Amino acid sequence: MILTVTLNTAVDLTYRVPALTPHASHRVTQVIERPGGKGLNVARVLAALGHETVATGFAGGATGAVLREQLAATPVRDALVETAGPTRRTVAIVDTASGDTTQLNEPGPTVTAAEWTVFRTRFTALLDGAAAVALCGSLPPGIHVGAYAELVRLARTAGVPVLLDTSGEPLRRGIAARPDLVKPNADELAQLTGTRDPLRATREARGRGARTVVSSLGPEGLLAATPEGLWRAAPPAPVKGNPTGAGDSAVAGLLSGLVEGTPWPDRLSRAVALSAATVLSPVAGEFDPTAYEELLPRVRVAEEPDRP
Repeated sequence: MILTVTLNTAVDLTYRVPALTPHASHRVTQVIERPGGKGLNVARVLAALGHETVATGFAGGATGAVLREQLAATPVRDALVETAGPTRRTVAIVDTASGDTTQLNEPGPTVTAAEWTVFRTRFTALLDGAAAVALCGSLPPGIHVGAYAELVRLARTAGVPVLLDTSGEPLRRGIAARPDLVKPNADELAQLTGTRDPLRATREARGRGARTVVSSLGPEGLLAATPEGLWRAAPPAPVKGNPTGAGDSAVAGLLSGLVEGTPWPDRLSRAVALSAATVLSPVAGEFDPTAYEELLPRVRVAEEPDRP
């Protein structure tokens, strides 16, 4: 079983409009609603890849009830903790003419100390039997900034490999707790290390405590600093579409490869192909299976000389 954690779950809404124009009214041509938040996106992709997946985190209020009802229709097992505050919504507005997406994210409910204690107890119990755990996304109001570092330490104590995908101070503190893998994007990596040089930043991030750092370079693919060496992986050509959830699909690819024990080139190929296939999907946060199968053998992976 693979465990995913989404402390700030959401109901994701995708609106498609012919063209997005500021200060104008718009006729929405399509509305798609689904359970969201980074860890739930990861869980859904892992389930599609054939892995037994359990999702925990928080859900509450009428929005949380909708989320749990939708999650029940998927293969992902619901182990969410109830909150008094309502689960947030996110809105992705897709401009059909340009292919661009505008994202609006609510902050999420305020989680109480008592609710955090309940979650921590559930998380610890779920680690028993987990092959790996992914800690994903932002922290909702009320949760202390060192929460991910605390969860990383609990996973390490239980002997469960842990992947961390967050940003800002939670990433800074979490990486110091020595997760097995972190997956920042270029902006998150620059904020963490103070440099925008991808190679230098990835090496420096690994030096801060993570066993492996896989940095997302957007359309250029992934750069991975691992104990076995340094690797670059890129799609065969740039893809255009909705990037929402592409990073989460990459996380699912990396985590599935970790559990299966596949070599790093294969893990990175899977992550890049899933990410690109998510950009090509008409629904935010889903991947196009046909595109994935077509892209997978064409991903370019090269080992880099590991020198300063």
